[in-house]
Amino acid sequence: MKFAFTLDDRKKQASNWFASLQGKFILAMQHLERDCVGPLFPDAPAEPGDFALEPWERKDAAGAPGGGGRMAMLHGRVFEKMGVHYSAVEGTFAPEFAKQIPGAEEDPRFWASGVSVIAHPWNPHVPTAHMNTRFVVTSKFWFGGGGDLTPMLNRRRAQDDPDSVAFHAAMRDVCERHPEVADHPKFKAWCDEYFFLKHRNEPRGIGGIFYDHINHSEDIGNFLWDKEFEFTRDVGETFIDAYSDIVRRNYETPWTAADREEQLIRRGRYVEFNLLYDRGTIFGLKTGGNIESILSSMPPSVKWP
Repeated sequence: MKFAFTLDDRKKQASNWFASLQGKFILAMQHLERDCVGPLFPDAPAEPGDFALEPWERKDAAGAPGGGGRMAMLHGRVFEKMGVHYSAVEGTFAPEFAKQIPGAEEDPRFWASGVSVIAHPWNPHVPTAHMNTRFVVTSKFWFGGGGDLTPMLNRRRAQDDPDSVAFHAAMRDVCERHPEVADHPKFKAWCDEYFFLKHRNEPRGIGGIFYDHINHSEDIGNFLWDKEFEFTRDVGETFIDAYSDIVRRNYETPWTAADREEQLIRRGRYVEFNLLYDRGTIFGLKTGGNIESILSSMPPSVKWP
């Protein structure tokens, strides 16, 4: 039996999933806050943290409703700062920005929905982590996303570190479960190329996967859309499991004052990347997104030597 799907159907499917994925992340990270009982970082709160939820709305350039989303911020005893944000926005790109977006130069209208996650743990041995998945519609449509790790300590930034090995294995496995639409060697190399600080000639972290403009068919009802959507859902759920395991392995690891200093300096590199190169930050600012949500990826404490 063949079902006919409209673009609005697909947008609703994607948006509903991203909203539910935010809930899955919140639940999993709050479990970590409660299960990881110590010893913890001495400046961390004694009690487990809860996410503060804040809905937001946006207006387009003409003042018309332009969608919105829900911020979820955590300041806890495992995570010094963590954001898990859902959005579904629409509007019109500014002419100078439309030229940079596939399908927008001909028609500047857009719709986009997704989830963005950034975690800055207290313990320097627990890597900072980032995950984003999204569905974007202009006169074209596509999925994008991925996840990556940024270990804070130089001695933990090796590809043979147990965290790196486990994380890469999880990202490889999720790609291999969806061979029609995912290519792990390509997405891994894409991640390494994207998350690179050109002005310092160094990678942001140890990588992961990154993909964008994934669209194997112009037919919104084609089964490959379902395959792309299945892959994008699996990326989000796999990331939750893989990162939760890494946090549990490391949150009790002893650290020194020198480790904390190194962590704060490494966080400075994270700030540099997000403000200079990150597409999500640029997209949010150029489309009138929620400033607090966009910039919540910034670390809570940071140093430049």
